[in-house]
Amino acid sequence: MKIIVDADACPKNVLQICSLLAGDYQIPLYTVASFNHNIISDHHTTVGNASQETDIAVMNMTARGDIVVTQDGGLAAMVLGKGAAGIAPSGKIYRKETIVFLLEERETKAKLRRGGRRTRGPRKRTPEDDQRFTASLRRLIEERSKV
Repeated sequence: MKIIVDADACPKNVLQICSLLAGDYQIPLYTVASFNHNIISDHHTTVGNASQETDIAVMNMTARGDIVVTQDGGLAAMVLGKGAAGIAPSGKIYRKETIVFLLEERETKAKLRRGGRRTRGPRKRTPEDDQRFTASLRRLIEERSKV
């Protein structure tokens, strides 16, 4: 098992929490981001700036049993298909039972934006978000350790 972070749009707090928990559980931590980001990590992969390059690199690194941190629902769906777990920086754990709804919602919002309408962006991160993420990631690690 390893933790892989889609670090392109990942909050710094989430990277720190991942690093801390990876150390506590002695799990390798990998980060992937385009060259536009300055990520300091022992196992960091820098990719180009083209669309989907980070997602492709994350997918190539992912194996059954891994945990992937991403806020990209499309990437989360592919990760679940490989037998890995997915978790958003908000602490939401992606599940096979709900991923289709998430993807449909994402497509609906994209259609609205293409039609000139505006949708809400993410709200400002709070300390409660960090606590929720920490608890969810810890739960995923412990679930995956038992398998």
